[in-house]
Amino acid sequence: MFIHIVLFHLKIGLSTKEISEFEKGLESLKAIDSIQAIYIGTPSETKYRPVVRDDYSYNLTIHFNNIDDHDAYQLDPLHKTFVDKFSAYWQRIEIIDSD
Repeated sequence: MFIHIVLFHLKIGLSTKEISEFEKGLESLKAIDSIQAIYIGTPSETKYRPVVRDDYSYNLTIHFNNIDDHDAYQLDPLHKTFVDKFSAYWQRIEIIDSD
């Protein structure tokens, strides 16, 4: 199994419409064939603990069977369209890949 985690830090001041478009863009990634499972979330409202990350806007976690499926995802037209359209919406992203 290969796990790909992306933490999106969206720009301050995005409109409600832009945020909705971004969320739909994330949802569109579900159609990529090489994905085994996908989770899209926002920081939880758990009680504050200094060890818990809550400084991001959206979390995208994707499970692949292997690194080859991850690499296919990176080249998939749906992924490329998402990045092209929405990279202007985030101030930064963090990526964690693990197997």
